[in-house]
Amino acid sequence: MIETRRDTFRLAEVFTISRGSRSEAQVLTVSVTRAGATGRGECVPYARYDETLDSVAAQIAGLPEAITRAELQEALPAGAARNAVDSALWDLEAKRSGRRVWELAGLPAPGPEITAFTLSLDTPEKMRAQAAKHAHRPLLKIKLGTPDDMPRLEAVRAGAPDARIIVDANEGWSAEVYADLAPHLRRLGVALVEQPLPAGEDEALRGLERLVPICADESCHDRASLAGLAGKYDMVNIKLDKTGGLTEALALRDAARAAGHDIMVGCMVGSSLAMAPAVLVAQGAAVTDLDGPLLLAEDRAAPLHFDERGVHPSDPALWG
Repeated sequence: MIETRRDTFRLAEVFTISRGSRSEAQVLTVSVTRAGATGRGECVPYARYDETLDSVAAQIAGLPEAITRAELQEALPAGAARNAVDSALWDLEAKRSGRRVWELAGLPAPGPEITAFTLSLDTPEKMRAQAAKHAHRPLLKIKLGTPDDMPRLEAVRAGAPDARIIVDANEGWSAEVYADLAPHLRRLGVALVEQPLPAGEDEALRGLERLVPICADESCHDRASLAGLAGKYDMVNIKLDKTGGLTEALALRDAARAAGHDIMVGCMVGSSLAMAPAVLVAQGAAVTDLDGPLLLAEDRAAPLHFDERGVHPSDPALWG
């Protein structure tokens, strides 16, 4: 039996990116029950890819009850629906076998990974205050993507002078804006910039001087995306809601590394259940950005543990 449920988690603070603001995370929870065991997965439908809670639930409702993980890869395209079901099937297999998912996947035992903490888009003054509040964290991620981002960059660096900083433009810059900002990104010690240009307009990155490493987010979904990234991006951001689950995420990680790309593992704003499979993908990644639960005012039971060592692998009571 495959069941879907809509869950809403309040955010600790309003979260803003260049495309808009939100005060809650709306997710779809999938449960797959067979022979008395239940596996769970979570996805966050993304309007950027024309996904809604209704459309994703409809995709899942059309699946055969006994579908396998291998069959699922062909039955649904990469996206949120396949992610939730794929993650639930991994969890189900772990629960039925009494083994952890990392064992089933032939992976080394996972450990904690330092994760970025995201500062949402705001006025320079408020972003400086956010940065100062979280200056103790080793890695801060700044949401930018407007024509007026220089004061925000300066403000965050002033608020957190010692933190490692990465920048996510969420497709919000033009080639001209990025060219103007790039020297300042390097001057301010920014470690990488995520998706500076819209996915369909990123040819301008080809052959561009690499003042700062550039990471593909919206331009990279699954292995089929890799061929178009050469010469434009140094790194790829793997998100399970883009790849369509852990199965493809692990395959993309290996293929991207073989193609010479560094790895970033990111997330949508969701609960610990959504992050748990991604922690396995993030092992050894150059950048981990799995802070979704840190942005929530409430989370799942048996949530992921975060401390100075980073985000820890899940307890079996949560997933896997």
